[in-house]
Amino acid sequence: MTTARAVIDLDVPGDVISRHLYGHFAEHLGRCVYGGFWVGEDSAIPNVRGIRSDVVEALRALDIPNLRWPGGCFADEYHWRDGIGPREDRPQMINSHWGDVVENNHFGTHEFMDLCEMLGADAYVNGNVGSGTVREMSEWVEYLTRDGDSPMARLRRENGRDEPWQVPFWGIGNEAWGCGGNMTAEQYALEARRYGTFCRNHGGNELYRIAAGASDDDITWTRALMESLGCLTCGSQPAPVFQGVSFHYYSHAGAGINTESATSFAPEQFYGTMRKALDVERVIRRHEAVMDSYDPDRKVGLILDEWGTWWNVEPGTNPGFLFQQNTVRDALVAAVHFDAFHRHAGRLKMANIAQTLNVLQAMILTDDDGAMVLTPTYHVFEMNRGHHDATALAAHVLSAPAAADDVPGLSVSASTRDDSALVSLSNLSLDAPLDVRVDLRGRGAWVRRARVLTGTDAAAHNTPESPDAVAPASLETSIEAGVLTVTLPPHSFATVELDLA
Repeated sequence: MTTARAVIDLDVPGDVISRHLYGHFAEHLGRCVYGGFWVGEDSAIPNVRGIRSDVVEALRALDIPNLRWPGGCFADEYHWRDGIGPREDRPQMINSHWGDVVENNHFGTHEFMDLCEMLGADAYVNGNVGSGTVREMSEWVEYLTRDGDSPMARLRRENGRDEPWQVPFWGIGNEAWGCGGNMTAEQYALEARRYGTFCRNHGGNELYRIAAGASDDDITWTRALMESLGCLTCGSQPAPVFQGVSFHYYSHAGAGINTESATSFAPEQFYGTMRKALDVERVIRRHEAVMDSYDPDRKVGLILDEWGTWWNVEPGTNPGFLFQQNTVRDALVAAVHFDAFHRHAGRLKMANIAQTLNVLQAMILTDDDGAMVLTPTYHVFEMNRGHHDATALAAHVLSAPAAADDVPGLSVSASTRDDSALVSLSNLSLDAPLDVRVDLRGRGAWVRRARVLTGTDAAAHNTPESPDAVAPASLETSIEAGVLTVTLPPHSFATVELDLA
């Protein structure tokens, strides 16, 4: 048995961990929307106004804070007026990015906002910059959020919604360096300023506009966007035309996205995945450093609105639908991402895993016969709920054996709210248990509950036949003289809930 030591300062508060770091993403891609969220009002699968009931119930248990829609690459070919009015009258389109399938637009603006209200989640609407117009996006903002009398407010009422919605988050396009227009950073920065100017606040709805930024650590985009905002430290300057800058980051085992199996992998591929997932912290730091040089007061947020693993699709499924299985390895990817997010909560304000249902690193897998499976990644989100809007605590690994070259054996983070704390721990070793001793300093502490998530091996996953092959279980712990002791099985994630004196 190997031993790791860590320290958590229970009386040294840091930044608030925004609940929006636990955000989600639903693109018109594969079976995320159609067959996932949306089954239609005539479906034999229980639903409310066409939205699948068991999916809503499962996501409500996560306290899902926000949902990004309609894309992704799809956003820059989506024209919102095609998705309003009587469903039978809505025009069809071709989803050229994802499977070249016909999109009937039955799930549109009203259906999405209905879903958000069922979930209790804030809406994050991604507008069309690539093939749309400034007027189109401006009118969508008006349609959704304006009260009183206006052309778009009247149109909304004609379609059955009297009161406006609150829609705080707006994406100004997506991946403008690629599927969103193949622009240069300088070209897109000008577009972001223009679109941001005409996406207006209506009534009490204040927009948080998010400019589409980099892939991975391409800080060229972050620098161009921050440069375009002008002097953020000059008191006479107007408010920024966008309030957030995004980037995207996907994990894989080393050969690149969409090249390797989700369930069949060698030890070196497991550790390659951990190495890539852990590297998100370096990427965050690079973007932070650029933003800090222009914006030391941190008025503009960093947004990671696509992240997760990207494996080969499951055999026999449409390659354009990006349906992949979800294993213990994926759960650990999520766990180490969240540890990094907590440490950078001062600048990182939102993150959206890709994606919520049936696509990439999904929370939930469904089928057309009514089966629903909660994935290992779902359980990490559920076990970490206590970090939402809590205050990060200083947590440091003092010593730990390496799981592999450049892969530490232990990852840890912690937060506090009122007289409680939540500690998250991950053993990144594929085959060795880890005895962890955490020095809890500054306040007295007692264990309220401790749980662990693991499987028979790192490829373990849930299926309709074995829905609980990977599920949280009770974990034995002890605290003596202020030291929390816990033994983590190989390839495992654990949370320890503490009551504080």
